Amino acid sequence: MRATMKRYWIQLALLGVAVVWGATFITVKDAVSLYPLYAFLALRFAIAVVALIGLFPRVFTRFTPGTLRVGALAGFFLCAGYVFQTWGLQGTTASKAAFITGMLVVITPLMQAVILRRIPGWATAAGAVLAVGGLWLLSAADGGGWNTGDTRVLLCAVAYSAHIIVLGALGHKHDAGALTLMQLAVTAVICGVVSLATEPIALPAHGSVWIALVVTGILASAVAFAVQTYAQRTIPPARTALILISEPAFGGLFGWLAGEALGFRGLAGAALILGGMILAEVVALRNAPTQENLSLETTLEGPSVALIGDE
Repeated sequence: MRATMKRYWIQLALLGVAVVWGATFITVKDAVSLYPLYAFLALRFAIAVVALIGLFPRVFTRFTPGTLRVGALAGFFLCAGYVFQTWGLQGTTASKAAFITGMLVVITPLMQAVILRRIPGWATAAGAVLAVGGLWLLSAADGGGWNTGDTRVLLCAVAYSAHIIVLGALGHKHDAGALTLMQLAVTAVICGVVSLATEPIALPAHGSVWIALVVTGILASAVAFAVQTYAQRTIPPARTALILISEPAFGGLFGWLAGEALGFRGLAGAALILGGMILAEVVALRNAPTQENLSLETTLEGPSVALIGDE
């Protein structure tokens, strides 16, 4: 009985992670309307690095030269993903951004099929068709059609997919905690350098920006990493993935609560994208149990979360 209750509480905490990640879309969108994009990302990931070290103080003992190299490469794609996502939020709604970013669940296996020259399975192909159909409906949800912001967010999904592929090919050889910390640090440094070169130097003047930094840096990164790490040791990976795949739905919900209207076509498009994601994810988990960690990384806000499994 006690073990059952423990699993329920862990699943509830994991659902809380999906809620936090979903909420970050509208939070970040509002924050970057008040504070420069690269400065926001630099501060966000600097806070995440400090918080992660506080949660896992022994992580520095697990670094190797290989960890630095792989972490730098994966960190580059992770940084690109966050930059395109945050930049895209300046030109599209949080609701659309949440579901478009979720396309990485079907983009990743398609990219792997191209790189490995293997014909994708029926589930991947069907999931891609559903997701593309959903994008078509979603693009007309606000009456403005597909825009530049949507394109930037789609590029974010591509960057996240490249990040996942790099980790799937090289990440298993290195300590998960050290590799994750390296990626977060690379993202903070790149964004910090670009910010210093292109943006005015000033700390945030609005309280809402600081709230966004705390939520995204501590809750959506360091704390979320710790929660998923613990959850992966207790509940099956398939259940973990299916709980976290609810993140786009929460992103759409928070966007709706903030006043963003999807309309019937938008809701239908969101449903198709979510259906394609679930189809691709469920079949992938059944057919490739040795790729569990890779599957778990296909989440929206933090595709590198599963990397702390050994911490």
